[in-house]
Amino acid sequence: MPMDTLKDFFARHPRCALGFSGGSDSSLLLYEGRRHGALIRPYFIKTQFQPAFELEDAERLCRDLGAELCVIEADILADYKVAANPENRCYHCKRRLFGLLRERAGADGLETLIDGSNASDDPAGRPGMRALSELHVLSPLRECGITKADVRRLSREAGLFTHDKPSYSCLATRIPAGRWITQRDLARVELGEAELARLGFSGFRLRLSGEGARLELPQEQLFEAVERRDEIIAALGGVFSPLSLDLRGREA
Repeated sequence: MPMDTLKDFFARHPRCALGFSGGSDSSLLLYEGRRHGALIRPYFIKTQFQPAFELEDAERLCRDLGAELCVIEADILADYKVAANPENRCYHCKRRLFGLLRERAGADGLETLIDGSNASDDPAGRPGMRALSELHVLSPLRECGITKADVRRLSREAGLFTHDKPSYSCLATRIPAGRWITQRDLARVELGEAELARLGFSGFRLRLSGEGARLELPQEQLFEAVERRDEIIAALGGVFSPLSLDLRGREA
């Protein structure tokens, strides 16, 4: 039996509440849902884990598509199971956030919840996906076999500015498991990564280690980082000490 298309999915689920991050995956879903005539409403859950630019991108994409964005404010650090930062923190976080989304969407008359997980996402490495399954959140991109490469291609064809937006995990992933998550540490990471973006770097991660941090960059940017060592120290040295560079590089 051939795999369903997104058109098929939205024909079966014409009224959806979308957990919307402003990233490439959920942006494509919003575009496709509207293109296929579904009543699809984007909900951005604003917590301490999202940097400011994520909401800005979500608002921009919704303006481009003529969609009304619903922003839900949530104090995620008030949840002990999340703030304690266990190995399965993402599970507890997704349970909390999509639980809030279900309540708000239900009040808006929308019972079907969807998210932007795609066919390239490995459930084994993503405890949050178990929470989505338990809450009966559907993942159209996964169901239709659409990979990350497909998302970028389809988004480019649709003219979405998110087509080449780097994948971005939440700020909490920069804090080692077992270390209590504080607003101070999240703010430090957001500031540091904003400075790196200002310097022109991309696809990076700034991982906390004590009061210091380890900078992970794509391999092709390592030489530039060494050459611009003084600029990086000037931008980040007042916030993180010590500051190190992971010479192994990372996949952007």
